[in-house]
Amino acid sequence: MSDLDQLTQSLARNLKRWRNERGFTLDALAARSGVSRGMIIQIEQARTNPSVGTTVKLADALGVSLTTLLDHEQGTHVRLVPPEQAVRMWSTPAGSHTTLLVGTEARGPLELWSWSLVSGDGSSSDPHPQGTTELLHVTAGVLTLVVDGVEHTVPAGTSAVFEASAPHTYRNDGDETVELTMAVSVPPVR
Repeated sequence: MSDLDQLTQSLARNLKRWRNERGFTLDALAARSGVSRGMIIQIEQARTNPSVGTTVKLADALGVSLTTLLDHEQGTHVRLVPPEQAVRMWSTPAGSHTTLLVGTEARGPLELWSWSLVSGDGSSSDPHPQGTTELLHVTAGVLTLVVDGVEHTVPAGTSAVFEASAPHTYRNDGDETVELTMAVSVPPVR
């Protein structure tokens, strides 16, 4: 089974499990997430590999991290994630990419990300649920962070924190590749 097939199977299994644990019907999850009922059925039956944006919307609606939705195994108090098991969530033909390093459900989903943005590339995000916080630390280059339409310049060595319930964009307007580490804390579903 290929990595993509394993990811599709894990997502199908976990989406159905978390939807049932939350007591959400297909229609309720569709309404909460903005993802069509038909798409949710296809995902739960492992008949499609949804976009990152669709997967994020589903995770947000369920109040779980992407790590949990993609493949979270309960077990010991320490979980090591070797580099080859980190999940590449998106990449561009230019070479930019994000990798979900690790996540947890302690007091609501918490995720740790590694980002690389090549010159001229970027990524936009829809607003996350109210109370979601993102923390980031730029280790190389100069990041242009746009939150709710306001641009912020974040050079290497600088950290930022913001409420991610507003639209936000990460951009590299410079010549050097931007490298950053980001943590995302999502409030638990109530």
